[in-house]
Amino acid sequence: MRVVAIDVGRRRVGLAISDPTRTLARPLSTIPVSDTDAVELVAREVARLAAEDDGVTLIVVGMPVGLDGSPTAQTAHVVQFIEALRARTMIPIATEGERLTSREAESRLAVNERDWRKRRQRLDAAAAAIILQDYLDRR
Repeated sequence: MRVVAIDVGRRRVGLAISDPTRTLARPLSTIPVSDTDAVELVAREVARLAAEDDGVTLIVVGMPVGLDGSPTAQTAHVVQFIEALRARTMIPIATEGERLTSREAESRLAVNERDWRKRRQRLDAAAAAIILQDYLDRR
């Protein structure tokens, strides 16, 4: 069974998914959202993935924290997102600290893609994959 990771943003939400052995993470998609529809769009995508043959047994959400581990301005938004998502799915939700994942994803994408506009389209899914890989590696 697979694990889905979510990188929550105010304009885009990145999704990543593990392989069935929970060894490797890969970027899945980036969903453009607004504050009003983010949870609904993500819940639908998670339900779709859960219905596939390999299913989904866990959702990991990146929790924004400062370099010192303290909450950031985005932390409260993500906590609200998690609570709303819990109300829409029975799949357990865990969190994983996300320090500088977007910066790391940007660096990795820049190696193969020079156009920043194209990188931006894939950035959130790549950040979600880093969050998920960190989670999987710690398990």
